Amino acid sequence: MKFTPTELNLPEHPFKITLKDSQFYIFDDIRKKHLVLTPEEWVRQHFIQYLINDRKFPKTLIQVEGGLSLNQLQKRTDIVVFNHSGERIMIVECKAPSIKITQGVFDQAARYNSVHKVEWLVVTNGLRHCYARIDHGASSFKFCEELPLFQDL
Repeated sequence: MKFTPTELNLPEHPFKITLKDSQFYIFDDIRKKHLVLTPEEWVRQHFIQYLINDRKFPKTLIQVEGGLSLNQLQKRTDIVVFNHSGERIMIVECKAPSIKITQGVFDQAARYNSVHKVEWLVVTNGLRHCYARIDHGASSFKFCEELPLFQDL
């Protein structure tokens, strides 16, 4: 059985992919374990490597699939990034490449941000990436063309 990866609009990375019982797994460098390789996981792992290798985010400040409580419901954020003081500064919502980035998808991430209150909100399907800088004081946001380097946040 051969794994046919979807080509993404993110840099390639030499992932550790294994096959067990007709199921592909990808090794997650952050959680240090093999995960079922779904289309969403493919995007999440690529975006994590983009943050680390291209945007110079320290691996130790990235949390994957963190839980949160929203309107008395348990939800999870795909990626949360912290600063060196331990404060949340970014959340990333990852979707499979087949899922279009719509207002509804962005609204989902914004609802999560009502709990986290981070400065950066990112939504990606691996093909299209939306970066928004949030100004909580003015209750506004501004879309940005690219994500700054970690040191510039």
